[in-house]
Amino acid sequence: MIPTLTWTPEGVRFIDQTRLPLEESYVLATTYEQVADVIVTMVVRGAPAIGVSAAYGVALGAKNSQASTVAEFAPEFERICARLAATRPTAVNLFWAIDRMKSLFAKLAGAGASLAQIQEKLLAEAHAMYDEDIAACKTMGAHGAALLPDECGVLTHCNAGALATCGYGTALGVIRAAVEHGKKIHVYADETRPFLQGARLTAWELMADHILTTVICDNMAASLMRQGKIQAVVVGADRIAANGDAANKIGTYNVAILAREHSIPFYVAAPWSTIDLATATGDAIPIEERPAKEVTHHAGKQLTPNGVGICNPAFDVTPAKYITAIITERGVMRAPYFESLKEMELVS
Repeated sequence: MIPTLTWTPEGVRFIDQTRLPLEESYVLATTYEQVADVIVTMVVRGAPAIGVSAAYGVALGAKNSQASTVAEFAPEFERICARLAATRPTAVNLFWAIDRMKSLFAKLAGAGASLAQIQEKLLAEAHAMYDEDIAACKTMGAHGAALLPDECGVLTHCNAGALATCGYGTALGVIRAAVEHGKKIHVYADETRPFLQGARLTAWELMADHILTTVICDNMAASLMRQGKIQAVVVGADRIAANGDAANKIGTYNVAILAREHSIPFYVAAPWSTIDLATATGDAIPIEERPAKEVTHHAGKQLTPNGVGICNPAFDVTPAKYITAIITERGVMRAPYFESLKEMELVS
């Protein structure tokens, strides 16, 4: 399994995704501030992985605290959570994980637990989230694999694989499960401008698993669909609203429209922690704007004229009407999503 992030006695060890695929190196974050920096700079990325990283960041901040009592630690705990929550705005898994750590702290502090007990329990909770994420990915993979033909071309956008989770993956988990069940899958991986998560990360993952993969430029998808090379699209998500609108890497919306035009099913695979029933529609999902340099430069070389205007939203929102089904560890949901997501909320 690809070691996206690992807890060590010194801190959290991350594979540096900014250096893949040609260099496999690791970053050790020994403070919660460093965990926050790792998230912002996209050393670690992908909504599920960001959530678990933040949980470990909270646990690391508690472990390193110089406080001697719970009362003394309480305001520091709030600062730790606030710093990690400020890293990236779109992925709801980040806030889900931090809220889960906050709830645990409040419960333990209210019950009179000692600071040492709280530190231990916070780390145990982060470990639990890590294990739950891998289990959820494998379960949703099995659900999603059943939707794919026995032999097909599958288009992906961005990286929703082991690198975006604690292991196995969401969209790529569906593909992995299908291959494990003997299905013949040919993956077409959009390069995913401007950060190239598809070309760099998805291709690296799938090649390591010996899954047939072809990287295509983002503007080639329609042509391949027209040629009949693609029978399904499977993507991940960073936040899914109550009506089924799904925020994912910029360019996903384009792919969904193309899939509809060519009568190709468009599936979204994400853990239940990505479902945000408190957000009614995709219009209310905050969209992160990334630094202009990600567009103006590549591999340190400037590609655009000095002074030109740059637009670099990291995500777009695919309206629910373009989504054939949403795949989670709880099952497969179809429209109307207001009803199916609400019903699935009751499933544990």
